[in-house]
Amino acid sequence: MGKKVTIIGAGSVGSTIAYTMAVNGIASEIVMVDINVEKALGEALDIRQGTPFCPPVNIYAGSYEDAKHSDIVILTSGMARKPGMTRLDLAQTNVNITKQIIPEITKVAPDAVYVIVANPVDILTYQFHKTSGLPANRIVGSGTILDTARLRARLAEYYKINQTNVHAYVFGEHGDSSFVPWSLANISTIPIDEYHECISRDIIVPPLVHDEVETYIRKSGGKVIERKGATFYAIAVSVCHICKCVFNGLDTTLTVSTLADGEYGISDVCLSTLATVGEGGITGRISAPLTPTETESLRKSADALKSVIAQLKF
Repeated sequence: MGKKVTIIGAGSVGSTIAYTMAVNGIASEIVMVDINVEKALGEALDIRQGTPFCPPVNIYAGSYEDAKHSDIVILTSGMARKPGMTRLDLAQTNVNITKQIIPEITKVAPDAVYVIVANPVDILTYQFHKTSGLPANRIVGSGTILDTARLRARLAEYYKINQTNVHAYVFGEHGDSSFVPWSLANISTIPIDEYHECISRDIIVPPLVHDEVETYIRKSGGKVIERKGATFYAIAVSVCHICKCVFNGLDTTLTVSTLADGEYGISDVCLSTLATVGEGGITGRISAPLTPTETESLRKSADALKSVIAQLKF
């Protein structure tokens, strides 16, 4: 059975997602849609000419109409974040862009799972919930999946351990109010703050400083933007992982942005906690046990997002 994905936005993020999907055989058909038609045509052609060495895939540039029968639609379009600009600075501009896209794409692909990637991702995910008319389970914000990947990569590097052995998460907004619930973090079931005491290898690992790691997670995206102008490799891999989870149908826990419905005393805002992603999108939620301090941090993150939402026109 074919797996069709439409990517709206053929900029650095959208085109890198398309490339990563093609190389890894995640989709059998990929449609690239962009207001800049020539850019979409160029990106699709560049990727297509390498597909003889990839799993079979049909990739092409198209219009909204070509998104018909898509299994997944990925939204990456919008103004990119520039050096010195916060994700929330982008809010109204990208809300206005998304406002034009939603009716066009949902009309032709009403049964797709929608993966929202454009920033500010929590705000745009909320906008989809409030204005698209789609079922809540079929709207998935990429949320803090990238932040979580950055966290795990940093911890694996710090402890010189395989990244698959690291289990830790970033909760809340994909932005400045995010936080790490350290009570959940572990390496091979060993609590993260005890791990350095359990190592018998000939390496010296000082105790982990939580604040330094969290600052690294929050600031690393900005550092990449300062140095190369944009971030796209890590988010592309992260989004492709979400799509793989949808396609393989095996429920997988991910820190994606979903509409809160009373969990941790939070509602009517989109932010990241643990959810299960599988066939059809969001298949469930996991109310991971947080400490009172962590619960308060999550609520503060929700309040920060709500204060922005209150100032926007959807």
